[in-house]
Amino acid sequence: AICVNEHHQNAYGLMPSPNLMAAALVRRTSRAKIAVLGNGIALRDNPLRVAEEIAMLDVMSEGRIISGFVRGIGAEYHSLNLDPTRSRSRFFEAHDLIVKAWTEPGPFAWDGEHYQYRYVNPWPRPYQQPHPQIMVPSQGSPETLRWSAERRYPLSCTFVPIERLKQFYDTYREFAAQDYGYEAGPEQFTFSSVVYLHPDSEAKAREEVEPHLRYFRERMFTLPLPSFFPPGYTSPQAYRTRVEIAREVKASGGPTLAAGEPLIGTPEQVLERLNNNLGAIGAGTLLGTFQIGDMPHSRVMRSMELFAERVLPYLN
Repeated sequence: AICVNEHHQNAYGLMPSPNLMAAALVRRTSRAKIAVLGNGIALRDNPLRVAEEIAMLDVMSEGRIISGFVRGIGAEYHSLNLDPTRSRSRFFEAHDLIVKAWTEPGPFAWDGEHYQYRYVNPWPRPYQQPHPQIMVPSQGSPETLRWSAERRYPLSCTFVPIERLKQFYDTYREFAAQDYGYEAGPEQFTFSSVVYLHPDSEAKAREEVEPHLRYFRERMFTLPLPSFFPPGYTSPQAYRTRVEIAREVKASGGPTLAAGEPLIGTPEQVLERLNNNLGAIGAGTLLGTFQIGDMPHSRVMRSMELFAERVLPYLN
């Protein structure tokens, strides 16, 4: 899938409207899935609009949409004049409203804590039935792990060292097995990493990619931790974990190097490392960042072509 996401008023993400970008991609593609990872539904005063837009995109693409739902980071609540302490409850309610709008066969009223509608009956309905696959990008809080496991939603955690990532996914598996009576498979977990390939050597790959990794760390990803997780945004336990992860990330060289060993090298080296990492955490999906900082488009395309031709067909 081709992935887009949502961020507001920061240099890290330049897509304040991921559905608009997804519509452009639907027009330019015919087979690729489009993964919106994801809509910041807790940031919306009218989450029903997300239900309508994703359904419309799913119809336009004939069922190629993956719908991710996210809460957004703390700085986005501040910039949109929203209370970050109500983020989680807004997220859960917005999710429930959207799913019901996709699946309820007739008009219904909604009287929730955050959202009220006298009449909900969106058209069109999604092409995929009962609705597009839902995916949850997360920072690994226990609350989100349990909530996702209960609904069997695939989970993706970014900027997390691989040892922590395995802990998060093992916790999800425990919730699934002990509380919800099923065995979570690799299709429910994602490994996220920077990916850069050079045809000749790892040394040349690192020489080419390092300036752009540095640009990302120093120019695009500079918000302090409280801007991501302001007071009340997450539980004390989850915040303590994030502080520990931030220290681990800093020690590893910066956020783009945080998800285990980055996939940088020749196609053969990247294939071996990717298979090892997927196996270590029990994940079946790679979420690869191929566009790294200010890297020129020609190098991005060369790396992606090498990956498509010499890595992807040989994954375990």
